[in-house]
Amino acid sequence: MDLRDEILKEHSRKQAQKIADWVGNDKKRFSKLIDLFLHDEYRVVQRSAYPISIISDKHPELAEANIGLMVKRLYDKDTHVAVRRNVIRILQFIEIPKNLHAKVLNFCMQYLQDPNEPIAVRCFSMTVLARLSKQYPALNNEIVQVINSSVKNPTSGMKVRIRRVLKELMS
Repeated sequence: MDLRDEILKEHSRKQAQKIADWVGNDKKRFSKLIDLFLHDEYRVVQRSAYPISIISDKHPELAEANIGLMVKRLYDKDTHVAVRRNVIRILQFIEIPKNLHAKVLNFCMQYLQDPNEPIAVRCFSMTVLARLSKQYPALNNEIVQVINSSVKNPTSGMKVRIRRVLKELMS
């Protein structure tokens, strides 16, 4: 399979799943996908994010081995929302290395406070912040304040996430 051609062929869940199935837990194939995610043109980067997320659900060890590179993509100012959404989504479920905690905390706080950021990115950010707060309980009050002050007119799904995260932070 020519991975790049497959990524460009179609932008759909079905195609993302096909790519994810082809990669499976093969480290070399996953490395090729990560390379496209990090270094290719805008459209390829955007479309490669979804299969990476799917693979990370089934094979978190592949994501954990590459999470530093994925977090690095968040620094790009012109990063497509699909990249932010999928990287932050992955961070909800994997072990984040200590050396990335500060960077991830900053990104998640920034995304949560930005009313123009898509709801999924903001919700995923809340969950990542709640997970990291277990290691840094001194942040709990700050995270609660940011949630309470930043989230105006939340959707019903976001309300559920807020309640769950606040309960976790308050316990």
